[in-house]
Amino acid sequence: MSRRLISTGSPLEKTVGYSRAVIDGDFAFVAGTTGYDYTTMTMPSDVTSQSRNCFKTIEAALKEGGFEMADIVRATYYVTDASFIDAHFAVCGEVLGDIRPAATLLVVSALAKPEMKVEIEVTAKRRSI
Repeated sequence: MSRRLISTGSPLEKTVGYSRAVIDGDFAFVAGTTGYDYTTMTMPSDVTSQSRNCFKTIEAALKEGGFEMADIVRATYYVTDASFIDAHFAVCGEVLGDIRPAATLLVVSALAKPEMKVEIEVTAKRRSI
């Protein structure tokens, strides 16, 4: 199977030179995903909504590549303030509670734009049936 690029249609993908996800064999590598609603190109102000939007975008990219959320084996979370951790983890529990990938959370001083409060990247491996 050859390498396949997945796009969300964000104009930044071409400008910056990245793909939302890269499918390579049984693996999907999903780029750091922020809380934008890509249908409206708006960013909610709260971390809970941003986290939900991150997972919605990740799920769409995985689905387009033939993967499911249950295929996620690793997740890395970046939040810009330690006070956001509990709200972010509540969303993680809703979405990934039964999947339980290996995960890391980092508190960072900033993301690319000031309105961004959370960024999530994941790796998935297609499960054998």
